[in-house]
Amino acid sequence: MTLLVGAVVLGAMPAEANTLDNLRLWAAPDHVRLVFDLSAAPDANIFSLDNPRRLVVDLDDTRLASGAGTPDVSDSAIDDIRTGVRHGKDLRVVLDLNRRVEQRHFTLPPNEQYGHRLVVDLEYPGESAVKDPIDPIEAMIRDQEISAGLAKTQAKAGGKAEPATVGAREKAKPHPKRDIIIAVDAGHGGEDPGAIGSGGVREKTVTLAIARRLKQIIDAAPGFKAVLIRDGDYYVGLRQRTLLARDQKADFFVSIHADAFKSPRPHGSSVFALSQSGATSETAKWLAASENRSDLIGGVDGNLNLADKDRVLRGVLLDLTMTATLNDSLAAGSQVLDRLDRINDLHKSRVEQAGFVVLKSPDIPSLLVETGFISNPNEARRLTSSAYQRKLAQAIFAGLDAHFHQNPPPNSLLAWQRDQQRGRQANEYRIQPGDTLSEIASRHQVSLSALREANSLKGDAIRVGQVLRIPRG
Repeated sequence: MTLLVGAVVLGAMPAEANTLDNLRLWAAPDHVRLVFDLSAAPDANIFSLDNPRRLVVDLDDTRLASGAGTPDVSDSAIDDIRTGVRHGKDLRVVLDLNRRVEQRHFTLPPNEQYGHRLVVDLEYPGESAVKDPIDPIEAMIRDQEISAGLAKTQAKAGGKAEPATVGAREKAKPHPKRDIIIAVDAGHGGEDPGAIGSGGVREKTVTLAIARRLKQIIDAAPGFKAVLIRDGDYYVGLRQRTLLARDQKADFFVSIHADAFKSPRPHGSSVFALSQSGATSETAKWLAASENRSDLIGGVDGNLNLADKDRVLRGVLLDLTMTATLNDSLAAGSQVLDRLDRINDLHKSRVEQAGFVVLKSPDIPSLLVETGFISNPNEARRLTSSAYQRKLAQAIFAGLDAHFHQNPPPNSLLAWQRDQQRGRQANEYRIQPGDTLSEIASRHQVSLSALREANSLKGDAIRVGQVLRIPRG
């Protein structure tokens, strides 16, 4: 048996005996999070043991509450959780592990939903979709510094700088008639339940249900593909959500929420895009502050200061060219809002702008959709209905679909269909990979010589993307 280095003292010794009131577990694809709910700030030693693999959590001067439950450890790196008493007053919790993990831990202070907590994250080496919490703006700055000349050339041509590669995934290669990729983000999750509404309805449950329905609808539409940022009851950091979208080469990011307000009266759906200068209404300010606190509730680390980070990022955002991304977001938001208006009242009749962290991807147009207010009893009831959840998902996709039919990304199926339609309407044809001049002439039932003459071609050389005039037979 080998004792590994890793014993760490957290917090201060409580004056009275602490109590472990509950243990909660959240299993994500790349890690498992174990949360210790305690009556006071913990004094803990945490270390690993080998042969067999175990993680030991010693809680000084702590007793186990009689009603403390044992979490379900299935589909996680933990086979079993055992507890015992040492020195007559200290609580030992042993996690029997079935695989190698990298552990990190931190404490969280009480908030409006929980008391004192010790959070233990067991991360699976080599399986994290995003290994480092790199800010997308910082990644873009780094890329721009490395390839400033290329960025200038692309800017003149109206193109975008290539985003930084995140994680170990193979880089996606654009190809003709590709799918438009929509990243669907279910707000909150795991340790962060989001807003809790009438009848105990939890926002994290509603948003995941709507996100899954939206993915089904997107995947069924020709030319579209959806990726879920989270597909289970676990927490994903706000910045990591945008990184995961970029890692999947997403063309668009939509975050699903169902928030609450201080009174039960507010109701209706809202759509938000990013604001560089701050929120556009008092409600928007309140909602943005509420959403941005999620990392403090869910626990990205023990010393997160979103206010300080936001000030820095606002300054950086002012120096970045985000006009195209913001315009795309606002245009799509108007389409989504129009479709939501057909199934629900609107809380605001226009797309609002606020400083939501999940919208701060500089290269991916992004929207945050507030499907309704859980704090309103009538809307809370509707938001738990599977039929209404599907209507919401259909409305969101109908708006995105309308936007992309008007503004299809290059090389997408929708762009190809638009070019084909324009070619038929104007007797023009845009050359696709694999085309030859003789095949194009045959396809349009014109002679090869007539096709050459109409386009002032001396030979048969053509290039992909070139538009040919098709002479009338």
